[in-house]
Amino acid sequence: MRKSDVFFIWIGVNLVLAGFALLHSHTAKTAGLKEIREQARIVKELNLTDLCLFTEARYTRHPSQADRHAPFQDHPMSLEHFPSGTMMGPPPMLRGN
Repeated sequence: MRKSDVFFIWIGVNLVLAGFALLHSHTAKTAGLKEIREQARIVKELNLTDLCLFTEARYTRHPSQADRHAPFQDHPMSLEHFPSGTMMGPPPMLRGN
């Protein structure tokens, strides 16, 4: 068996595996839509808040639930001690936009 035969067999096997991956993604997508719709219904029914972006401080977990003074709750002149607070600005409702 030549090296080119081994290469073409390898290419053929990978093409078959890629086809199975595409088939799986299509079937998983149609099955997942039902679950996504159910989760959306639950979120709407329970009036859940925004997505949790960071796990550190309460004002970075749910920006829409924060007030202007939440980062400075320990002391008015305290510095930001959570890294996520420097990566994310205040929500638009607090910026006056």
